[in-house]
Amino acid sequence: MQEPIPGAAPGAMSLAFGPVGQALFKISKVSAIVGGLVFVAIVVMSIVSIVGRKLWAAPVPGDVEMLQMAAAFASASFFAYCHLNGGDVKVDFFTAKASAATVHRLDALGSLLVGLFGALITWRAGVGAWAIRAAGETSMILGWPIWIAQMLMLPGFLLMALAGFYMVGLHWRLSQSHNGVTA
Repeated sequence: MQEPIPGAAPGAMSLAFGPVGQALFKISKVSAIVGGLVFVAIVVMSIVSIVGRKLWAAPVPGDVEMLQMAAAFASASFFAYCHLNGGDVKVDFFTAKASAATVHRLDALGSLLVGLFGALITWRAGVGAWAIRAAGETSMILGWPIWIAQMLMLPGFLLMALAGFYMVGLHWRLSQSHNGVTA
């Protein structure tokens, strides 16, 4: 569920995006769609494997490995779109009576934390992937290199960081405009 911006018309947040925000939003939306399609493929593969196991004792070899690797990538692909779309979980009980400027300043702080966390997890997942690559670790049944699956998560985490940092600026500008200050 997308919450409206306090004091703004519906859909105002996307109207507030500049050219960089629009491009980031489009890339994030494509990333989320690709992640959704990967989840659909995982479901289909799981159904085929379960039916094959029950009816013919012939599951899809390495189905659990494929599910784990693909789900990690697909999950990482949703974060940026969710944040740019205002779909984060928020506890607005404490800010229900706050001014729009205060809510935007708090949203800017939250977005800064999203950006910092996205940057941190991108960095650490990348370092971990290179360590796994150096160790030559592969999946148990299929023998697929695990580092590739971990590297596939990096674009989603990087997009999350960029979305967080972009929204810091947007919320800060909106908080200033609600205070009567032009940015």
